[in-house]
Amino acid sequence: MIRRTALLAALLCVGGAAAYTVKPGDTLYAIAKAHGTTVEVLTRLNGLQGTALKVGQDLKLPGAGTASTPAPPRSAPLPPEQLAPTPTGARIAGVNITVPASLRMGEAFVLRLSGARAAQATVRFPSEVGEDVRRPNEVLRPSGAAGEYVVPGRVVLGKTTPVVYEVTLDGALVRGRIPVAGLDQPIQHLNLPARISGVLQDPARKAEDALVEQAYARRTPQAWSRPFAPALQGAVPTSSSFGQPRTYVAGGPVAYHFGTDYPARTGTPVRAVNDGTVVIAGRYPVRGGLVVIDHGAGVTSLYFHQSRVTVKVGQKVARGDQIGEVGSTGLSAGPHLHLEIRVRGEGTNPAGWMNRLWPR
Repeated sequence: MIRRTALLAALLCVGGAAAYTVKPGDTLYAIAKAHGTTVEVLTRLNGLQGTALKVGQDLKLPGAGTASTPAPPRSAPLPPEQLAPTPTGARIAGVNITVPASLRMGEAFVLRLSGARAAQATVRFPSEVGEDVRRPNEVLRPSGAAGEYVVPGRVVLGKTTPVVYEVTLDGALVRGRIPVAGLDQPIQHLNLPARISGVLQDPARKAEDALVEQAYARRTPQAWSRPFAPALQGAVPTSSSFGQPRTYVAGGPVAYHFGTDYPARTGTPVRAVNDGTVVIAGRYPVRGGLVVIDHGAGVTSLYFHQSRVTVKVGQKVARGDQIGEVGSTGLSAGPHLHLEIRVRGEGTNPAGWMNRLWPR
């Protein structure tokens, strides 16, 4: 990976617009990380067809739009007087607002609302505007009961700029921001053989991705009332951590790992991490034997590479119910479970959900 100092030294000012000239050894991931953005944003901003780069190539950075290629819209700077008075809490129309003091890239979190009228507030995350996220800055309504409500949030992989939130009630508005730290993980080079990596070129992959996107778009009521539980019973090691940048073939593009891999024997029971409805169940080119569960509140869990799927679409499942068996189907080099827990379609670290009703 290229060193941060080399990246910063190559930052240019061309007519007031930030640009970067590609150096030997650069990757799109390293450039994105050094400049607090994502691979997806750089790809879209520069009209790239992939993540391959050429030495000497000039890349526009976020905020460096031109007449021919406008930069993606970004949220306006927030006046200091409109920010929440502390990084952890504020108050609006009799409702208390509590947020984490800090976050890490890829982390799920909750904005907590307490008070008799907490359910009537609405929440937005305007810092999502200009980021490569699904339905940025959408209006969110809290989940919960008895005066204690939450709105789940997530920090997109590749993001190190602060999360900005807005809470609105009766025309009053409170804004605040939460600092974000990176993960600083090395790139993992898998170098999968062609017999495995070939599934990435499968013509059916497009339909597979579209089906999963439909699951991400669901907005149903919260279905669970107990803490999340592991998908595999017992002490299970991990073989590839959440958020790790990786390449699948030699010289291939760098992509984030949106879940966590748990190696286990083929046939090991896979269990639902919490209550919900099965919205996808079947075998697909990349994800292999796949189950997707909608838990409500914009939260979905995904279970990849199963040798056998034992549930059907539309089936209600409870925490701990068996939904399939570990396998090595799809883009997989050995038996394991790839588990994802997504908030409104964006990957979050599964570890932050385990044995908790909500992440911190």
